[in-house]
Amino acid sequence: MKTATNIIKKCALIFFLILYSVATDTHGAEDSQKKYFEALKKKLITDGFDKKQIEDIYSKKNVGFEPMGIYLFFVHREVNVNYDQFSSKSSIKKAKTYAKTHKKILSYAEKEFGVDKNVIVAIILVETRLGKLLGSKNVFNTLSTMAAISEKSARDTLWELLPEKERLSRTEYDAKADAKSQWAYDELKALIEYSSKENVDIASLRGSYAGAMGIPQFLPSSIIKHAKDGNSDGRIDMFDNYDAIVSVASYLKNYGWTKNIKREDAKSVIFNYNRSCYYVDAILKVADLLKGK
Repeated sequence: MKTATNIIKKCALIFFLILYSVATDTHGAEDSQKKYFEALKKKLITDGFDKKQIEDIYSKKNVGFEPMGIYLFFVHREVNVNYDQFSSKSSIKKAKTYAKTHKKILSYAEKEFGVDKNVIVAIILVETRLGKLLGSKNVFNTLSTMAAISEKSARDTLWELLPEKERLSRTEYDAKADAKSQWAYDELKALIEYSSKENVDIASLRGSYAGAMGIPQFLPSSIIKHAKDGNSDGRIDMFDNYDAIVSVASYLKNYGWTKNIKREDAKSVIFNYNRSCYYVDAILKVADLLKGK
């Protein structure tokens, strides 16, 4: 019965997304939807970003208000991740092949940052299936839309689009919108900073519905704080395996990973990557299997 209910909910979500897509995406990101970004643009300019840069970014054809991109933040849902899949024989075999292919950079990362290379591979396996599943959401649109709901008009528009049976109460919704819009605004600023520094087309970046991107699924703020140039090409690219591997090592070290770290301390460090005890246990289990334990 529970499985059937989950299937019905999933079908309802798909139906909602199709209806919204038909209604708003006839010509890509509709100009009429960009009205929700006016207050956001002014805020970014007030906070020091170049006016022309901001206007140019938001005038791009593929930039638009995408409430369906942040839908999952505001509905009741059960998330059941099957972490056992990552410790299956086939997954471990693929992870070992990945480790062999990238043996040199993994050894460098382990030596330079003191982080177990098997933990690095385990994280990349769980996050993106070793770089195979990177997410399809427009990261800039996701963060801009989330940041825009700090304003009443955008917030009310999203509220009206949410299926009544699935959405939170209005009080819960407003509280979450307040918190998430501020979080998204901070991540949006980091994304603009990163794209400017690395000369990346900000509107082309794809990632998860939560705004994480690249092989290690870093949020923009994590890229600014922890990412490293692993292949010495003078750029930081989260879609490059060398940069991803070294950046994961840097992230873990910055959160307290040390050589010969105790297992309980290792759990605490990995918890910063994803605040789920199931996630942490899965990472360490995969790492153990890669070591042959």
